[in-house]
Amino acid sequence: MVLRKACRGELPVSLQERIEILVVLAAGEEGENQRSALHTLESWPSQELQQVLRDPSTPGQVLDFVATNLAVGRKELREALLRNPSLAAPMREWLETVAALIAEAESSEPSEVPLPVPAAAEEARASRALAPPKQGSVLQRTHGMSVVDKVKTALTGNAEERLILVRDTNKLVARAVMQSAKLSDHEVESFATMKDVCEDVLRLISINRKFMKMYVVVRALVANPRTPIDISVPLLKRANDQDLRTLVYNRNVPDVIRKTAQKMVRQKEEAAKTKFQGRPF
Repeated sequence: MVLRKACRGELPVSLQERIEILVVLAAGEEGENQRSALHTLESWPSQELQQVLRDPSTPGQVLDFVATNLAVGRKELREALLRNPSLAAPMREWLETVAALIAEAESSEPSEVPLPVPAAAEEARASRALAPPKQGSVLQRTHGMSVVDKVKTALTGNAEERLILVRDTNKLVARAVMQSAKLSDHEVESFATMKDVCEDVLRLISINRKFMKMYVVVRALVANPRTPIDISVPLLKRANDQDLRTLVYNRNVPDVIRKTAQKMVRQKEEAAKTKFQGRPF
């Protein structure tokens, strides 16, 4: 009974404590209680949420959860969070990036004045709206989205949605995928190997220190013919001997990569030979 009330935000505690409890439950293991708490948070009165988000005493866990799970699609929550001096600098920077992406997406959408709809067509549209929505594939759902909705989905959606949207022809959408707080290392490894993503995605991977600490990502970028030369050539210095030799015979990479790898292999072989010859017996 108590847990059910907690999930509905009905416990007899202060507003901030109710929101804190809901965040703990919504961030917990997936299940009925987790979904119920998240739904309660999503439908919570906006003014009250903003009040809690602006309060410097609100725990960082609450601010971070709301930022990554609720605020992306709600401008008023983003603004409330950004007014809180206790918001951590990395989260503040991320929210500002999100706001800029959404603003750019909104400005890129064509503004059309809706034409008058005949009465019969209006009735038909209303009846369709009342019908239960069809559960199409993720590809079908994302295909019908506006640029703004794609950007928001890229930032808050699941791994399957990100895998589709990172290939979107609109670079803004692909860039939004790379800004998702839910993006995993495994996804980044996969993106680094893709030959059908825009260069912006590969550049964003290459300038992220966390991603570039993973050797598998470095190797994938060097071997990806889509990677710009100014990124892949410097990364050759980090390739191990075996991968350098593989690149020498890889006809899919640009000639400059193969020739540079070949030169580096020869230099290493000569250095090793010189060292061996100079060793005393």
